[in-house]
Amino acid sequence: MSHATVAPGDLRPVRTADGSFTLRHERLDEHYHSVHGAVRESQHVFLRNGLHAVDLPRIDLLEIGLGTGLNALLTFLATRVHRCTVHYTALEPFPVSIDLLRSMDHCAVLGVPDARDLYEEWMMGGPGVVIPAGDGFHFRRLDQEAGSITDANAFDLIYFDAFAPEKQPGLWTEEMFQRMHKALRPGGVLVTYCAKGQVRRNMVSAGLQVERLPGPPGKREMLRARRPKEVRA
Repeated sequence: MSHATVAPGDLRPVRTADGSFTLRHERLDEHYHSVHGAVRESQHVFLRNGLHAVDLPRIDLLEIGLGTGLNALLTFLATRVHRCTVHYTALEPFPVSIDLLRSMDHCAVLGVPDARDLYEEWMMGGPGVVIPAGDGFHFRRLDQEAGSITDANAFDLIYFDAFAPEKQPGLWTEEMFQRMHKALRPGGVLVTYCAKGQVRRNMVSAGLQVERLPGPPGKREMLRARRPKEVRA
Protein backbone atom coordinates (compact mmCIF):
# COMPACT_ATOMS: atom_id res chain seq x y z
CA MET A 1 0.00 0.00 0.00
CA SER A 2 1.14 3.51 -0.78
CA HIS A 3 0.94 6.13 1.96
CA ALA A 4 2.19 9.00 -0.20
CA THR A 5 0.21 12.20 -0.58
CA VAL A 6 -0.14 14.35 -3.66
CA ALA A 7 2.49 17.10 -3.68
CA PRO A 8 0.78 20.26 -2.31
CA GLY A 9 1.77 22.33 -5.32
CA ASP A 10 -0.08 19.94 -7.60
CA LEU A 11 -3.51 20.74 -6.11
CA ARG A 12 -5.48 23.98 -6.04
CA PRO A 13 -9.00 24.61 -4.65
CA VAL A 14 -11.52 25.83 -7.25
CA ARG A 15 -15.04 27.09 -6.56
CA THR A 16 -17.57 25.39 -8.85
CA ALA A 17 -20.83 26.71 -10.32
CA ASP A 18 -23.02 25.55 -7.42
CA GLY A 19 -20.82 27.27 -4.82
CA SER A 20 -19.06 24.10 -3.67
CA PHE A 21 -15.34 23.51 -4.08
CA THR A 22 -13.29 20.94 -5.94
CA LEU A 23 -9.57 20.51 -6.50
CA ARG A 24 -7.66 21.07 -9.69
CA HIS A 25 -4.72 18.72 -10.22
CA GLU A 26 -2.29 21.06 -11.98
CA ARG A 27 0.08 18.39 -13.27
CA LEU A 28 -2.74 16.26 -14.74
CA ASP A 29 -4.74 19.33 -15.87
CA GLU A 30 -7.83 17.72 -14.33
CA HIS A 31 -10.47 18.53 -11.70
CA TYR A 32 -11.60 16.11 -9.01
CA HIS A 33 -15.26 17.04 -9.65
CA SER A 34 -17.17 18.98 -12.25
CA VAL A 35 -16.64 22.75 -12.39
CA HIS A 36 -20.34 22.92 -13.35
CA GLY A 37 -21.14 21.98 -9.75
CA ALA A 38 -19.23 19.50 -7.61
CA VAL A 39 -22.15 18.77 -5.27
CA ARG A 40 -24.68 18.63 -8.09
CA GLU A 41 -22.52 16.14 -9.99
CA SER A 42 -22.04 13.89 -6.96
CA GLN A 43 -25.72 13.95 -6.06
CA HIS A 44 -26.81 13.18 -9.62
CA VAL A 45 -24.30 10.50 -10.56
CA PHE A 46 -23.53 8.70 -7.33
CA LEU A 47 -26.58 9.22 -5.11
CA ARG A 48 -29.60 9.64 -7.38
CA ASN A 49 -28.49 7.06 -9.96
CA GLY A 50 -26.38 4.87 -7.67
CA LEU A 51 -27.29 4.78 -3.98
CA HIS A 52 -31.02 5.30 -4.56
CA ALA A 53 -31.05 2.63 -7.29
CA VAL A 54 -29.97 -0.06 -4.82
CA ASP A 55 -33.03 -1.11 -2.85
CA LEU A 56 -31.45 -2.91 0.08
CA PRO A 57 -31.60 -2.34 3.85
CA ARG A 58 -27.82 -2.77 4.05
CA ILE A 59 -25.46 -1.66 1.28
CA ASP A 60 -21.79 -2.57 1.00
CA LEU A 61 -20.30 0.24 -1.08
CA LEU A 62 -16.90 0.62 -2.75
CA GLU A 63 -15.61 3.97 -3.98
CA ILE A 64 -12.81 4.09 -6.51
CA GLY A 65 -11.17 7.45 -5.83
CA LEU A 66 -12.07 8.99 -2.45
CA GLY A 67 -10.50 12.31 -3.48
CA THR A 68 -11.94 15.12 -1.34
CA GLY A 69 -14.45 12.82 0.37
CA LEU A 70 -17.49 14.62 -1.07
CA ASN A 71 -19.23 11.43 -2.25
CA ALA A 72 -18.71 9.80 1.15
CA LEU A 73 -20.03 12.84 3.02
CA LEU A 74 -23.14 13.10 0.83
CA THR A 75 -23.77 9.37 1.23
CA PHE A 76 -23.49 9.66 5.00
CA LEU A 77 -26.00 12.54 5.00
CA ALA A 78 -28.37 10.44 2.84
CA THR A 79 -28.37 7.64 5.43
CA ARG A 80 -29.75 10.11 7.96
CA VAL A 81 -32.81 10.54 5.74
CA HIS A 82 -33.32 7.10 4.23
CA ARG A 83 -32.29 5.08 7.29
CA CYS A 84 -30.38 2.43 5.40
CA THR A 85 -27.14 0.89 6.67
CA VAL A 86 -24.08 1.63 4.53
CA HIS A 87 -20.65 0.05 4.94
CA TYR A 88 -18.45 2.38 2.87
CA THR A 89 -15.00 1.34 1.64
CA ALA A 90 -13.01 4.04 -0.18
CA LEU A 91 -9.77 3.56 -2.09
CA GLU A 92 -7.35 6.49 -2.14
CA PRO A 93 -3.61 5.85 -2.62
CA PHE A 94 -2.82 9.59 -2.59
CA PRO A 95 -4.68 11.24 0.33
CA VAL A 96 -5.42 14.96 0.16
CA SER A 97 -3.79 17.05 2.90
CA ILE A 98 -5.87 18.26 5.82
CA ASP A 99 -5.10 21.90 4.95
CA LEU A 100 -6.61 21.52 1.48
CA LEU A 101 -9.64 19.68 2.83
CA ARG A 102 -10.26 22.47 5.32
CA SER A 103 -9.86 25.14 2.64
CA MET A 104 -12.80 23.61 0.73
CA ASP A 105 -14.86 22.99 3.90
CA HIS A 106 -17.47 20.69 2.37
CA CYS A 107 -19.31 20.51 5.70
CA ALA A 108 -19.90 24.27 5.80
CA VAL A 109 -20.99 24.35 2.15
CA LEU A 110 -23.50 21.56 2.83
CA GLY A 111 -24.74 23.20 6.02
CA VAL A 112 -23.56 20.42 8.35
CA PRO A 113 -20.69 21.90 10.40
CA ASP A 114 -21.48 19.33 13.10
CA ALA A 115 -20.15 16.61 10.75
CA ARG A 116 -16.73 18.26 10.32
CA ASP A 117 -14.85 16.33 13.02
CA LEU A 118 -16.21 13.02 11.78
CA TYR A 119 -15.40 13.86 8.15
CA GLU A 120 -11.82 14.77 9.07
CA GLU A 121 -11.50 11.53 11.03
CA TRP A 122 -12.45 9.58 7.89
CA MET A 123 -10.09 11.50 5.68
CA MET A 124 -7.06 11.51 7.97
CA GLY A 125 -7.58 8.34 10.02
CA GLY A 126 -5.48 5.22 9.70
CA PRO A 127 -6.01 3.09 6.60
CA GLY A 128 -8.15 0.02 7.17
CA VAL A 129 -9.73 1.31 10.36
CA VAL A 130 -13.53 1.00 10.38
CA ILE A 131 -15.07 4.20 11.75
CA PRO A 132 -18.73 3.98 12.80
CA ALA A 133 -20.46 7.30 12.21
CA GLY A 134 -23.93 6.68 13.55
CA ASP A 135 -27.14 6.65 11.48
CA GLY A 136 -26.10 3.26 10.08
CA PHE A 137 -22.95 4.52 8.35
CA HIS A 138 -19.54 2.84 8.68
CA PHE A 139 -16.47 4.16 6.87
CA ARG A 140 -13.16 2.53 5.95
CA ARG A 141 -10.37 4.07 3.85
CA LEU A 142 -7.75 1.92 2.12
CA ASP A 143 -4.54 3.42 0.73
CA GLN A 144 -4.40 1.12 -2.28
CA GLU A 145 -4.71 1.21 -6.04
CA ALA A 146 -7.88 0.03 -7.74
CA GLY A 147 -5.83 -2.51 -9.69
CA SER A 148 -5.07 -4.39 -6.48
CA ILE A 149 -8.72 -5.25 -5.79
CA THR A 150 -9.27 -9.00 -5.40
CA ASP A 151 -12.66 -8.96 -3.62
CA ALA A 152 -15.34 -11.32 -4.89
CA ASN A 153 -19.10 -10.91 -4.36
CA ALA A 154 -18.38 -8.24 -1.76
CA PHE A 155 -20.19 -5.06 -2.84
CA ASP A 156 -23.70 -4.00 -3.79
CA LEU A 157 -22.63 -0.66 -5.24
CA ILE A 158 -19.47 0.85 -6.73
CA TYR A 159 -18.86 4.57 -7.15
CA PHE A 160 -16.33 4.63 -9.99
CA ASP A 161 -14.90 8.15 -9.63
CA ALA A 162 -11.41 7.89 -11.10
CA PHE A 163 -9.85 10.66 -13.17
CA ALA A 164 -10.95 10.69 -16.82
CA PRO A 165 -9.77 7.92 -19.20
CA GLU A 166 -7.38 10.22 -21.03
CA LYS A 167 -5.70 11.04 -17.69
CA GLN A 168 -5.71 7.56 -16.10
CA PRO A 169 -6.30 5.11 -18.97
CA GLY A 170 -5.26 2.09 -16.90
CA LEU A 171 -8.32 2.47 -14.68
CA TRP A 172 -10.86 2.20 -17.50
CA THR A 173 -9.79 -1.04 -19.20
CA GLU A 174 -11.72 -4.24 -19.74
CA GLU A 175 -9.44 -5.92 -17.18
CA MET A 176 -10.34 -3.30 -14.57
CA PHE A 177 -14.06 -3.76 -15.17
CA GLN A 178 -13.61 -7.52 -14.90
CA ARG A 179 -12.31 -6.81 -11.40
CA MET A 180 -15.35 -4.64 -10.73
CA HIS A 181 -17.66 -7.37 -12.06
CA LYS A 182 -16.05 -9.89 -9.73
CA ALA A 183 -16.21 -7.50 -6.75
CA LEU A 184 -19.92 -6.84 -7.23
CA ARG A 185 -22.60 -9.20 -6.01
CA PRO A 186 -25.11 -10.45 -8.62
CA GLY A 187 -27.44 -7.55 -9.32
CA GLY A 188 -24.89 -5.06 -7.97
CA VAL A 189 -24.56 -1.60 -9.52
CA LEU A 190 -21.61 0.49 -10.74
CA VAL A 191 -22.06 4.18 -11.59
CA THR A 192 -19.67 6.65 -13.17
CA TYR A 193 -19.81 10.13 -14.64
CA CYS A 194 -17.98 8.92 -17.77
CA ALA A 195 -19.96 7.94 -20.86
CA LYS A 196 -17.23 7.42 -23.47
CA GLY A 197 -17.96 4.74 -26.03
CA GLN A 198 -14.80 2.74 -25.37
CA VAL A 199 -15.49 2.72 -21.63
CA ARG A 200 -19.00 1.38 -22.26
CA ARG A 201 -17.62 -1.29 -24.61
CA ASN A 202 -15.02 -2.32 -22.02
CA MET A 203 -17.77 -2.69 -19.42
CA VAL A 204 -19.87 -4.82 -21.75
CA SER A 205 -16.86 -7.00 -22.65
CA ALA A 206 -16.30 -7.52 -18.91
CA GLY A 207 -19.80 -8.98 -18.59
CA LEU A 208 -21.65 -5.95 -17.20
CA GLN A 209 -25.05 -4.80 -18.40
CA VAL A 210 -24.72 -1.09 -19.23
CA GLU A 211 -27.21 1.72 -19.69
CA ARG A 212 -26.72 5.33 -20.66
CA LEU A 213 -28.47 7.86 -18.45
CA PRO A 214 -28.80 11.65 -18.62
CA GLY A 215 -25.69 13.25 -17.20
CA PRO A 216 -25.23 15.97 -14.57
CA PRO A 217 -24.93 19.65 -15.52
CA GLY A 218 -22.26 20.04 -18.19
CA LYS A 219 -22.45 16.41 -19.36
CA ARG A 220 -24.94 14.89 -21.77
CA GLU A 221 -24.72 11.32 -20.46
CA MET A 222 -23.36 9.07 -17.70
CA LEU A 223 -23.16 5.28 -17.37
CA ARG A 224 -24.74 2.81 -14.97
CA ALA A 225 -23.73 -0.83 -15.13
CA ARG A 226 -25.01 -3.94 -13.36
CA ARG A 227 -23.61 -7.36 -12.75
CA PRO A 228 -26.30 -9.69 -14.12
CA LYS A 229 -28.23 -11.69 -11.57
CA GLU A 230 -27.40 -15.36 -11.65
CA VAL A 231 -29.93 -17.41 -13.59
CA ARG A 232 -30.91 -20.66 -11.95
CA ALA A 233 -31.21 -23.68 -14.21
